[in-house]
Amino acid sequence: MKRRHLIAGALAAPALPVLAASEPAGPSRTFVLQHGAWHGGWCWVRVADRLRAMGHRVFTPTSTGLGERKHLVSKETTVHVFVTDLVNVIEAEELKDVVLVGHSFGGIAITGAADRVPERIAKLVYLDAVILQPGESALSAVPPDVAAQRRETIRAAGGISMPAPPTSFFGIADGPDAEWLRRRLTPHPSATYDSPLILGKPVGAGLPVTYIGCTVTPLASIESMRQWARRQPGWKYEELHTVHDAMMTAPDALTQMLLRIANT
Repeated sequence: MKRRHLIAGALAAPALPVLAASEPAGPSRTFVLQHGAWHGGWCWVRVADRLRAMGHRVFTPTSTGLGERKHLVSKETTVHVFVTDLVNVIEAEELKDVVLVGHSFGGIAITGAADRVPERIAKLVYLDAVILQPGESALSAVPPDVAAQRRETIRAAGGISMPAPPTSFFGIADGPDAEWLRRRLTPHPSATYDSPLILGKPVGAGLPVTYIGCTVTPLASIESMRQWARRQPGWKYEELHTVHDAMMTAPDALTQMLLRIANT
C-alpha cells in the first residue's frame, strides 16, 4: 500500500526541550539511525533525545572516515565498509526487531544491512535517501553531469575524500543550525562514491519499507530514486514538509512519523 502523508515541519528547531518521557509512545522500540554523507551520528541528536525520552532504544553509529572517526578515512573506505560498520553495530549490540532508518547517503548502508541481516530488522525507513540497485554505485546512479562534477571535486581535493558542500545544500543557509553544520561536517570518503553495492536480494530484502521524501527545496540528484520508491509494490511513500536535513529542522515531526511507522 502506498500512502502520501504531509506533515509540516519547522525550518528551525531548538535542540531542547525534548518530548517528556511520560508522554504515551506505544511499546518500546529499537531504532538504529544511519547518517548521510559528510555527517556523523551526531546529526541525529534531536531525534534520538526525543525517542529516548519516550523509552525507546536508539543507536546512532558513525561510518568509518566521518565524524569522530574522520581520522580513519582512506582510499579503501568503500560502501562495503559502510555496510559492515552498520551490520557490526547491529550484531555487536545483539539487536532485534530494529527500525532501521537511513538518511540521504545512509540509504546505501541500510540497503546493504537489510541484505545481510534481514532477520534482525523489523522495518526499513529511507529518509530522503539514496537507493542503489544491485551493482550500482553512488555515481553511476546519478545524472552524468552530477557524477562528473563530483569526480572533479574529489580529484581537486586530492582523491581521498570529497569536501563538504555549503550548508545551503542541506537546506540550512544561515543561523545557529548552519554554524553547527559548518563545525561538524567532515570530508566524505571518495571510494564510497564509485564502489558498487553488492546485494544478494532485491532492494529492501522483502522487509516492510517506507520512503519519506522531504518536499522543501528537494534534491534533484535523488529525484529518480524517490520516484522509483513510489512505484514499488508494498512500499509506503510519505512526505515531510521540510528541507533535506529533516532530523535537524523538523525533529518533532520526524520523531512522530518514525513512531507511527514503527507501530503500524
